[in-house]
Amino acid sequence: MTHDARSALLRAALDAASRGWHVFPLRPGTKRPALHGEQACAGIGECASGHRKWEQRATTDPDCIRAAWSRAPFNVGIATGPSGLVVVDLDMPKDKGSSDAPNGEATFRALCERAGQQVPDTYRTRTASGGEHLYFTAPDGIRLANTAGTIGELVDTRAWGGYVVAGSHTPAGAYEALCGSVAAPLPVWLQSILEPAPRAPQAPSVAVAGQSRRYADVALDNETYNVATAQLGERERKLFVAARALGRFVAWGDLPRSVVEQALQEAGEAAGLTVAECRSTLRSALNWSITHNQGRRQAA
Repeated sequence: MTHDARSALLRAALDAASRGWHVFPLRPGTKRPALHGEQACAGIGECASGHRKWEQRATTDPDCIRAAWSRAPFNVGIATGPSGLVVVDLDMPKDKGSSDAPNGEATFRALCERAGQQVPDTYRTRTASGGEHLYFTAPDGIRLANTAGTIGELVDTRAWGGYVVAGSHTPAGAYEALCGSVAAPLPVWLQSILEPAPRAPQAPSVAVAGQSRRYADVALDNETYNVATAQLGERERKLFVAARALGRFVAWGDLPRSVVEQALQEAGEAAGLTVAECRSTLRSALNWSITHNQGRRQAA
C-alpha cells in the first residue's frame, strides 16, 4: 500500500473522531476488528481490569489514533453505539445478476413513501458492495440495538453492539462519502419502528390463564382502535407498533395469530392502508415479536 493510501486511512479515522465518532482499527483490507479477542487477552494495559472489546476501546483521542494507525494500514471502524449514531444499512441483493431484484435503497424509499415521509436528508456513504449507509444521531435516553430485517428486506441498522466501516478499502471496493456533511437526528417515525415493543404489564405469577387472556383481549381492542384511528403519516408506524405489542400474546398462546392478523388488517385498511401494505407490515412485525417473546412468560 502506498504512503498516500495509508495517510488517507489515518485522515478518515481522524475525520470521524473530529465529529465525535469513536473509531477503532480493522484489519488491513477487511471489515474485521484488528484488536485482540477475549481468548487471546493477556489482561494488561487497557485490559488490566478485564478484557475490553472493540466497542469499549473505540476512541476519539487523536494521539491514540495516530499511534494505532502508525503500526499498519488499518481500515477504519466506527463504533456506532458510543458515537451516538444509528446507521441504516441499505444493502444490495446477493443475486446481482437479476436486474429486477429489490435492494435496500428501494425498500427503504418505499417505506418512507408509505409512511408519508421524505427519504431523510443526512450524511450518507457508499459501501464496498454498492449499497449505502445513512447516518443519524441517536435519540437521547434510548439505547437502540442492531436490527436485521426489522425495517424491511435488505435494510439493517447499526447502533449499540454494532459498527460500520468508513473511508476504507476492501477487495470488494471502497467506502466513500456521498452527500451531506452532518448526521441528521433519527426521524421519530423511524425510531418508533426500531424501539423494542413496550413490555405489557405482567400479571402476578399466581394469576390464572383466564386473567391473562382477558388482558390480551383488552390489549387487542386498544391496539386495533389505535390503528384504525391513525392519521396520515403515522398509519404504518402504528400498525407496526401494534403488531409488535400483540405478537407477545400470540407467542404466549393467549391470542390466535389469525385473530390478531384479521383485526389489525381490517383496522389498517380502515385507516387507509392498502391490503398489501397491511399484510407486509403485519407479517414482519408479528414474526419478530413472536420469535423474541417465546420465553417471556416462563421468565416472569
